[in-house]
Amino acid sequence: MYISQRLRQTNIAEWIIYMWQVEDVIRAFGLDIDRIESEYLTRFDVDDEQLAAMTRWYGDLIDMMRDEGCQERGHLQVVNSALLLLTDLHLQLLASTKYPFYSAAYYKALPFIVEVRSRGGDTSKGELESALEALYGVMLLRIQGKTVSKETSAAVGEISRFLGMLADYYIKDKNNELEL
Repeated sequence: MYISQRLRQTNIAEWIIYMWQVEDVIRAFGLDIDRIESEYLTRFDVDDEQLAAMTRWYGDLIDMMRDEGCQERGHLQVVNSALLLLTDLHLQLLASTKYPFYSAAYYKALPFIVEVRSRGGDTSKGELESALEALYGVMLLRIQGKTVSKETSAAVGEISRFLGMLADYYIKDKNNELEL
């Protein structure tokens, strides 16, 4: 909850990936708030008030997941909406001649994004979603202690730089500091 709040304000791409992880944690505990509280949330060094707030937050997310039909797969509408806003900004930045460094970062990452999409088999997903999924997948591999090849690390590095730039522009846009 606290990480989510901070990331939503500082890096929307990381926030989306974090929320995907939260959704997966909730699914791993069978959408059972009692299990999440006793087996997961109590691992964090928080006081009783913070634990109660985190439990409410996870409970609210569980309710949303049930209401939106994404108990087994898919993402919360709030997360999908953020991805749509990010995609809209991405397209505006590409269409503008004012941001050549952004376009360069995108075109440098694009071959890796295309490769991720082709390996995933679901080409209906947008490029940004595929890019975020690549970062999420590598994060999961690292959490599991699995080796990530140099090629994959290099690809993820380019994708990460591109998404970081987009996330920075997103903050500027939210603060009305971006001229498109």
